[in-house]
Amino acid sequence: MKPSFFSLGWRTLWRDLRAGELRLLIVAVTLAVAALSAVGFFSDRLKGGLQRDARQLLGGDAVLASDNPAPAAFAERARALGLQVGATQTFPTMGRAPDEQGGASRLVALKAVSPGYPLRGQLLVSTTADGAGEPTREVPGPGEVWVDAAVLESLDLHLGDPLLLGDSRLRIARVLVLEPDRGAGFMNFAPRVMVRETDLAATRLVQPASRINHRLAVAGEGPAVKAFTDWAEAEMKRSGLRGARIESLDSGRPEMRQTLDRAEKFLNLVALLAALLSAVAVALAARGFAGSHLDDCAMLRVLGQSQRTIALAYAFEFVLAGAAASLLGVVLGYAVHYAFVALLAGLVDAALPAATAWPALLGLGMGLTLLVAFGLPPVLQLAQVPPLRVIRRDLGGLKPASLLVLGLGVAGFAALLMAVSSDRLLGLIAVGGFAGAVLLFAGLSWLAVQALRRSVNESTAPRWLVLATRQVSARPAYAVVQVSALAVGLLALVLLVLLRTDLISSWRQATPPDAPNRFVINVLPEQAADFQATLRQAGVGQFDWYPMIRGRLVSINGQPVKPEDYPSERAKRLVDREFNLSNSAERPPHNPVVAGRWTPEETGAVSVEEGIAQTLGLKLGDQLRFDIGGVQTESRITSLRKVDWGSLHANFFVIYPVASLPDVPVTYLAAFRAPAQRGFDNGLVRQFPNITNVDMSSTLNQIQRVLDQVVQAVEFLFGFTLAAGLVVLFAAVTATREERAREFAIMRAVGASSRLLRQVQGAELLGVGLLAGFLASAVAAGVGWGLAHFVFEFPWAASPWVLLGGAAAGAVLALAAGWWGLREVLRRPVVETLRRAAA
Repeated sequence: MKPSFFSLGWRTLWRDLRAGELRLLIVAVTLAVAALSAVGFFSDRLKGGLQRDARQLLGGDAVLASDNPAPAAFAERARALGLQVGATQTFPTMGRAPDEQGGASRLVALKAVSPGYPLRGQLLVSTTADGAGEPTREVPGPGEVWVDAAVLESLDLHLGDPLLLGDSRLRIARVLVLEPDRGAGFMNFAPRVMVRETDLAATRLVQPASRINHRLAVAGEGPAVKAFTDWAEAEMKRSGLRGARIESLDSGRPEMRQTLDRAEKFLNLVALLAALLSAVAVALAARGFAGSHLDDCAMLRVLGQSQRTIALAYAFEFVLAGAAASLLGVVLGYAVHYAFVALLAGLVDAALPAATAWPALLGLGMGLTLLVAFGLPPVLQLAQVPPLRVIRRDLGGLKPASLLVLGLGVAGFAALLMAVSSDRLLGLIAVGGFAGAVLLFAGLSWLAVQALRRSVNESTAPRWLVLATRQVSARPAYAVVQVSALAVGLLALVLLVLLRTDLISSWRQATPPDAPNRFVINVLPEQAADFQATLRQAGVGQFDWYPMIRGRLVSINGQPVKPEDYPSERAKRLVDREFNLSNSAERPPHNPVVAGRWTPEETGAVSVEEGIAQTLGLKLGDQLRFDIGGVQTESRITSLRKVDWGSLHANFFVIYPVASLPDVPVTYLAAFRAPAQRGFDNGLVRQFPNITNVDMSSTLNQIQRVLDQVVQAVEFLFGFTLAAGLVVLFAAVTATREERAREFAIMRAVGASSRLLRQVQGAELLGVGLLAGFLASAVAAGVGWGLAHFVFEFPWAASPWVLLGGAAAGAVLALAAGWWGLREVLRRPVVETLRRAAA
């Protein structure tokens, strides 16, 4: 009686599971699905949490954010539609303790609020420094200030003490515990100080060139909010209102997600690499599985089984194995995503909503796609094995998969990876880079195999080297597969190591010994001479000193500039806000000119930073018109400068090469290295209470602490990719195990010693590993540069030692994987190897 494909599939599945035939394939699928679903569950819950808290993050149902106070028509229109209206103003400044209480100072984030704040969410305050906080619908009263607990600690103040802000002396009334529209758990780099909007003018902190974030929030019924946002968008476009944007539940606040966006991109990249590696492992494991079942299928054909039954049986077996591995991967991924939430505590709210079913479905789809695209093509060939193979072993061997089948599988897998990446550029560079790398590896390894035989002189070379060369050149197709698979695995590992290392170094780059560590802004023109004299008296001999002018780009070559004229989001943001401009007759020494010429005191000229010139499509000779406080100036680009934004010097996008610009509002910026004098910062703020003194070293330390959390999450998932890489290495090295067994059986039969065979095997693996590591490192540098430059936007500086290190790592890993996977071949008794070779 002929069994059905269902019965046959169950039997072969149970037999292959017990024999360990499917072990490698199941591990590869499980790792890929676990990595992808872990990132998917985390991202899904994070997006759900952001949507849940969107109104609280905004402080209303919609917000008009702008560089300048919004025209009164916007608030009037909102009230006419029956909406509640609230306004805030936020900017950094210096908070000080009175001289009689120590006179300490520190950078704070000042927010002036109107009654009714916040329109959405709850403001929690406490009457003690360590209180849990209670909700309130009040705002600070006249003459009062509410502060974060960090302000009290750093300035050694208590509730009821005065706090000096500019020219005002305000009483600390309450401690801020939770501010809903501050960022919902994102780290802020300056503690909050909140005052009533009517007390702001008395501080005299708002000057003509001050950079203030104005926010007009509205709240009410959905249709009314929609009507207001539609009207506001149209009104901004009609009136040409610049530097303003509408933030709603749809637009969100992208600046709040900058850190998590980068973390999510890195997690997605690691998951993509795990999936790519697993695809290679599945393809190699499936081919090895099919090769070991050729004789079984030939016997089934002799016993009368049809090709259709055999094909359906093995397809059924693979689908069941893939579904089980995918389910296991989803469960493992769900458990792992909790580690991401824990590692990113402080950046995300731990009380995230439950995940949807989408990540689980995506994980299952990815697992089955891996099996169908890369596992089934060689396995389905088993149905075509001729019955004659039972007596003629040279018949019915596996053939390369057809280009159509392979193309459809790879296209489907690539499309799914692009969907998973959630970033088109990231997906294109990762998937496209790996696809190109596979072709490159195959071509170069084939050339290397062809050159190998000619480069070894068999008459003088050691016997083990001659035999190893013959081993490789005798089966060039297998050698190409081995080198390519090893190179792909090593490419992912080298790429991750390089990106992780350079990410940390780009954020934690060592500060030069003489680099400025203080930035002081808002120095008024009448204070300039006294301020510089104070610095010199304190021993600050060198400092950057530049005028800081706020100006808006209104036209290029006589054509009005609009954000919609540019496809790039960065370009849209640049032309939609005010620039920080400056002027100086002398070129900044740390800004080399890369095009054109800097001519001191050249009127009607500007020098532009080369990066912004590329972003906005500017070139030498273009005419730029800026609106500077109502005064419009038109100038020609005469030079392009290269600016190192990581130098910690004062840098500007646009500089006028003249000593002064009359009739425009201006404040001054100073950048210097603070002297090691106790009380220097406090004394400076006491003498010039309106300035903002920014200690860059403290800010960078806080940023690095945030980065530590991101890196920990990336490294945690890195373990999955490392495991997937090792699976690929193991699969690639052991793909030719049975062929090696037959060849070694013959060599042992004619007298080759086990020591000689170990030398042959070691030389072959060493050569394959060296070549694969070298190729992988070279390609990793190129793909890494693309990812760093276009996706993560940080400098790439791959070391020339990467090639040597990658080659050495490839050799070591290949030897280790070969020893583990092929040790059984060398331990077989001669009689058994001869019997297997003849079977």
